Amino acid sequence: MDRTTNWTPMAFFSALSAMGLLMASATVRAADAGSIAEGRTLFLEKGNCQGCHGWAGDGRKTDNQMPDGANLRESALDRDIVIMTIKCGRPGRSMPAYDRFAYSGDGRCYGMKETDLKNNPLPDPPATLQPREIERIADFLFASIIQQGAMTRAKCVAFWGAEVAACGEYPK
Repeated sequence: MDRTTNWTPMAFFSALSAMGLLMASATVRAADAGSIAEGRTLFLEKGNCQGCHGWAGDGRKTDNQMPDGANLRESALDRDIVIMTIKCGRPGRSMPAYDRFAYSGDGRCYGMKETDLKNNPLPDPPATLQPREIERIADFLFASIIQQGAMTRAKCVAFWGAEVAACGEYPK
């Protein structure tokens, strides 16, 4: 009895796609509450991301001396791109690189070295971040900001854990 399978190209690629999706979903980890809380603190304090992006991630910066940041609530970027952007910044834009070795010579960021930034300088970040800290900020962003829609009073109260003055601008 011949047990060979006659795979059509369509069946082969369908099976391959299904295996890829299963493998990809197995590598995605759900962020726990501790990771999200740590990411929130890093976003607001050490990274001072709110200075440009606003505390709500809506692009309403909290420091008028800082450049305008993107509205992250409307972002369609995936996790890998968000992490890369935090690590490597955006050459020629106002987004700093938070990885202290971003352009040190190994090409980890866009295949570029510090000498390549001569015409596209990056601002200095308020602090550098460890890879683990960048991951925590991404956990927070995807749990609370990215693709979460416009800020509302209920979301504001949930964000701060209480009714605070900042929530007063949102209708009840």
